[in-house]
Amino acid sequence: MRNRLRDAGQGPPGFADFAAARYPSLVRLGTLLSGDMHHGEDLAQMGLLEVLKAWHRLHPGGDPGAYARVVMTRLAAKAGRRRWRGETPTAVLPDTTCAGHGDLDAALDAQRMLAELPTPQRLVLVLRFWLDLSEQDTAEALGCSVGTVKSRTSRALATLRAAAARKAEATSRRDAGARPESGVAR
Repeated sequence: MRNRLRDAGQGPPGFADFAAARYPSLVRLGTLLSGDMHHGEDLAQMGLLEVLKAWHRLHPGGDPGAYARVVMTRLAAKAGRRRWRGETPTAVLPDTTCAGHGDLDAALDAQRMLAELPTPQRLVLVLRFWLDLSEQDTAEALGCSVGTVKSRTSRALATLRAAAARKAEATSRRDAGARPESGVAR
């Protein structure tokens, strides 16, 4: 079967349409789960590969999207347990502000703060608030207790609130230190 699919250059019926339609949303989910766009793409591709392997069980009666999300969540959790995490980001980043794009800047700030959370806390927040899973469903997806989900959610939200407060304080200090220009030419 594999050789026939490889020779024909196509997958099982319906898979290509599924993959094309769901890829962007799977990359967004992967980016949130991993904290990095490139790792998010890798997670999406690995999720689609596992869906392809299980396509005969999932199509047409199953839910391949849910299967991909579960696979991606487990892969992200596994990657988060590794001791070495790859490159270490620098403290000072190049200026990425977009004039007139406050919503984009806020979204990028939120994504950066989410990426800085420990993997278990980031996974809980993504599953609870991005995928809108219940505490019980999140616990089942992560293989932990509901109490663990609650405590990780609480700690993660407290960390995000503290980071947002520090950022707001730094911004207000920076703005207070700036001198307004007078409109008088000298």
